[in-house]
Amino acid sequence: MSILLPTLKLTHAGALKMLAAAVAKASEMGVPQNINIVDEGGNLLAFVRMDGAKLLSRETSLSKAITAASHRQPTSRLKPADEIKLSLAGGQRLTNLEGGLPIIVDGVCLGGIGVGSGTGEQDVAVARAGLAAIGADDQIP
Repeated sequence: MSILLPTLKLTHAGALKMLAAAVAKASEMGVPQNINIVDEGGNLLAFVRMDGAKLLSRETSLSKAITAASHRQPTSRLKPADEIKLSLAGGQRLTNLEGGLPIIVDGVCLGGIGVGSGTGEQDVAVARAGLAAIGADDQIP
């Protein structure tokens, strides 16, 4: 019985590739965004605040990325009755706002991408463009 497991890891180069694709999508949409990409432990790998993106969305987009990585599901799926309790228990780093998606490759969650400054629908579209850049699954159950 092995005590070590091989794992997939999102590299800095992979995070930058995601970031570039997400920025391109946001630019195409004409919606400046804050985009955060974290690893499976919620550690920041890449971030950009596009010119004109909302200042406080910098914080919410990071919370979206951390939430998506932590729960291995898109943000906005937490039970509304549990939102405040989970946020407090998670050091106010968890959110139920739309725009965070887990980064899943071959069934393994490698982290999360969080986008903020547009509508929830726009944020999700930009996050999906980031996932597509590395072939991550955007058909999240």
